[in-house]
Amino acid sequence: MDDMDRIAENLRWIDWGDIDDVELNCREALNELAAEPRIVRARLEELPNRPELLDLCEHYDILDKIVLASEDDPGVRVRLHVFLPGYFDRPHNHRWSYASKILRGHYRHYLFGNAELDEQVEPNKLPVLHVREEPVGTSYALHHSMVHAVAAEPFTVSLVIRGPAVKDRFLVMDRQTNEAWWQYGAKDESEAEAKKKQMSRTRFAEVTGWMGEWGLF
Repeated sequence: MDDMDRIAENLRWIDWGDIDDVELNCREALNELAAEPRIVRARLEELPNRPELLDLCEHYDILDKIVLASEDDPGVRVRLHVFLPGYFDRPHNHRWSYASKILRGHYRHYLFGNAELDEQVEPNKLPVLHVREEPVGTSYALHHSMVHAVAAEPFTVSLVIRGPAVKDRFLVMDRQTNEAWWQYGAKDESEAEAKKKQMSRTRFAEVTGWMGEWGLF
C-alpha cells in the first residue's frame, strides 16, 4: 500500500454525516497531500496504467477532474479539480458531502444555505447568505444539503475529497433563466453521456503537463 492508498483507506472511517468530523479528518489528509507533493506526483505518473482510476477522470468545457484514489466501499474519492477559463457554477447542492483545499488560484464562493428544494423553486429569489474568497491554502468542508456556487479564476486547482453518495440526484438552478432541474449520478447516465465526459489520455497528459509547468507536483 502506497501513501495515497493509505490516506484513502483512512478516509473510509470518517462519519460523513458529521460535517465537523469530515472537516477535521479531511483537512489532515489534504494538508498531508499538499505538503508532500511527491505523493500526488507518484499517483499521476502511474495513473495511465490504472484504468480503474483513469476511466473515472472527466473533462468538461470548463472543468477537468482527475481521480487519484477511489474507495468503492463506502464510496470515497480523492480528486484534483482544474477550473478552466469561463468557469462558473449555477447554484446547486450535492449528492455527497466533501472537503476541498485550494492549491493554485482562487475562487469566489457563494453559499445559499440549506434550502428545501424542488423543481418549483425560483432560483432568482434564492438569497446569498454567505460569500467567501477561497485563496491558496484555504480548506473547507461542505454538507451535501448546502446550496452553493463558485466563480473561479482560470486554472485554479483544488484537491477534493468526496464522501459516499447519500442520494440519487441533486438540484441545479439557473438564476438567469429562473429554471431548476435535477441531475443524476453516473449509474443513471447513458453510455453515450458517460463516454462524452470521459477524459482522454491526450487530455490527461495535457492537464498533468500544466501542473508540472506550474510546479505543483
